[in-house]
Amino acid sequence: MIDYILLEEYAKDIKVLFVEDDENIIKETSELLNLIFSYVDIARDGKEGLEKYLSFRRENEKFYDLVITDIKMPNMDGIELAKFIYKENKNQLLIVLSAHSETKYLLELVNIGISHFITKPLKYEEFVHVLYTKLKEYYKKNHKNLKEISEIVKINEELTWNKKEKELYRKDQQIKLTKKEVLLLEILLKYSEKTHTVEEILNFIWANEINSSPDISNLKNIISRMRKKVPDLEIENIYGFGYRINLK
Repeated sequence: MIDYILLEEYAKDIKVLFVEDDENIIKETSELLNLIFSYVDIARDGKEGLEKYLSFRRENEKFYDLVITDIKMPNMDGIELAKFIYKENKNQLLIVLSAHSETKYLLELVNIGISHFITKPLKYEEFVHVLYTKLKEYYKKNHKNLKEISEIVKINEELTWNKKEKELYRKDQQIKLTKKEVLLLEILLKYSEKTHTVEEILNFIWANEINSSPDISNLKNIISRMRKKVPDLEIENIYGFGYRINLK
């Protein structure tokens, strides 16, 4: 399961080089990359990709954090590009896009140390999952405080939620919550990008109360109290479906 809050944290400082010669794939994939990363360079063949790679190194005194490259391209293919890159930086995070017809190249790519393969045509969920997995590994290698970050959800500029302790804070001040208010926040913030159904929320909050038969009015009462207690906590009602928390 992808934690999109963590994905944003992993990706925020990542510099990406995307090397691809197909204009349609460039358009579609670069749009997605630009949603995830704040810095994306594009090269349209291996030769241009290598030139940009070396130029970035000279100008910034460091390498791109992530390189994504196609295999079959004019002037220089992805295999040769990868070989040159690994000569410059043996630890480069490098993902290869490959069509099913290009499987004959995969063994050679494995032998030179490619980080991961993604088959074309690209599937959004698979692509994002691979990015999330590889960026998480990269982050672990380069940061000491992964555990601390993974336990904290930033709701807005004032509010944070500690997933481990199940506590809500405004800046450094804890906001006292009832047991059911805690459970409500726990489920809404577990997958913050998701809208949770009323039934799902009711079952979660009253899971251990055998003789209780809660309905939507019980849930509305809890949400109403929460809105009064924490007015800047945006619990949105998605009409006819359920609720979610809007993060800022």
